[in-house]
Amino acid sequence: MHFGEPISEERYLNGIRRAYEKGIRTFMTSDVYGRGDADTMLGKALADFPRDSYCLISLLGHDIYDGKRDGARGYARFTAEWLRQPADYKDYMQKAAEKSLERIGVDRFDGVLLHNPDIRGYSQESVWKAVDSLRESDLTRFIGVAPGPANGFTLDIIQCFERFGSLIDWAMVIQGPFEPWPSNLLQPAAVKENIDIIARVIDYGGIFHDDLKPGHEFRDGDHRTYRPEGWVEAGNEKLEKMRPIAEKHGLSMLHLASLWTLAQPGVKGVVPTFIQEAGEGAKSYEDKVDDFAALPDIELSEEDVQTILEIGDNKGCMNLKGGNASYDGEELPDQWVLNNDLKDVAERWGIKPEADLACTM
Repeated sequence: MHFGEPISEERYLNGIRRAYEKGIRTFMTSDVYGRGDADTMLGKALADFPRDSYCLISLLGHDIYDGKRDGARGYARFTAEWLRQPADYKDYMQKAAEKSLERIGVDRFDGVLLHNPDIRGYSQESVWKAVDSLRESDLTRFIGVAPGPANGFTLDIIQCFERFGSLIDWAMVIQGPFEPWPSNLLQPAAVKENIDIIARVIDYGGIFHDDLKPGHEFRDGDHRTYRPEGWVEAGNEKLEKMRPIAEKHGLSMLHLASLWTLAQPGVKGVVPTFIQEAGEGAKSYEDKVDDFAALPDIELSEEDVQTILEIGDNKGCMNLKGGNASYDGEELPDQWVLNNDLKDVAERWGIKPEADLACTM
């Protein structure tokens, strides 16, 4: 994933096995990660464990078979009009799931999430019939949507919930103590449609692992170098403001991030990124896995939750992807105009795109 220091294959495999042995029993992969290599590696790591002893989730949606990689934009979505038409969506999803399962060496997923949808993925029934066909074929138990990797898509996700909520079980969105916005705007719709939320990158690029300090030098190619200058320093300032709450409860900062996020409406799971940082004083990748596995079963008070929200409030901090009131260009894989359907969604949910979904900083 090009974060931090590279680790050997042996250490990677042992890290997954260590997670399992420490009690982490949900594992997520995507065929686009390493163009199938992530599937293969995960399969190697889990090969000795009973299949019914862990939950396996796949993210499918980028066409790594017929599509071509477009530099940093990655592989095209399988719904790209130049790749195929709606009548062919089902065949693609079946092929993608079966090939991914073959690489992992198992016969079924527990969940499949539609990965980084384009505008058709959020709005067209043909796409969701194709995803649901995996459940009908017993290739998965549940399905869902996984927007990203950039923040946004708020109205698109709500529209997706409204149209296909009877099919969708889970949604994975970016959320954490430093990024409550804009996902907090879609949570009421998720709760209404009985859709559970997985919150990802709760660690905020590694800040909540508590070893990414001001002045950190990132290695060439680290994806975090694309973040705004000074984000590590600003993140550490906020972290110190939250630290007394963690110390009061005897929590690590990653525990605090996890528990705060789990206290948000509809959130039933959290996914941090485990990063081996460079330099002296960096925690080991394995210690971070151990820390997460030791998450205590406690609830933060409403006062603590609110205090953390006020410290981490990020409303208006960036331009958002998906349907955007300030965008008037041609449709891109992750950006499009705010059409009338999305304007109607905003009105139904009391969201004002020009104020609530705009960059104001």
